[in-house]
This record gives sequence, C-alpha cells and structure tokens, in this order.
Amino acid sequence: MPQLVPFYFLNEVVFAFAVITIVVYLSSKYILPRFVRLFLSRTFISKLFDNK
Repeated sequence: MPQLVPFYFLNEVVFAFAVITIVVYLSSKYILPRFVRLFLSRTFISKLFDNK
C-alpha cells in the first residue's frame, strides 16, 4: 500500500525527535550536573593542596 509510505516517514521523524528530546533532557538533568560537580570537587581539592 504505497499511500501509507508518508505516514511511515512521519512516524520515523516523530519518533527520532522524541528520542532526541528525551536524551537531551535526561543528559542535562542527570548526567551533566554530575560531571560538573565532579570537576568542581576536583578543582577545589587541588586548590586546597596547592597552597604552599
């Protein structure tokens, strides 16, 4: 049924957009702040031990 081909591609585009949105939200909400906190704690510790 060739008349269903546009709906297939529309479904693919909507699904890809939803996946990209979810990945960006989860990474900005949970993953990236952990890396920022880790980096800040490392710099703080290195500044504590660097005072000579």
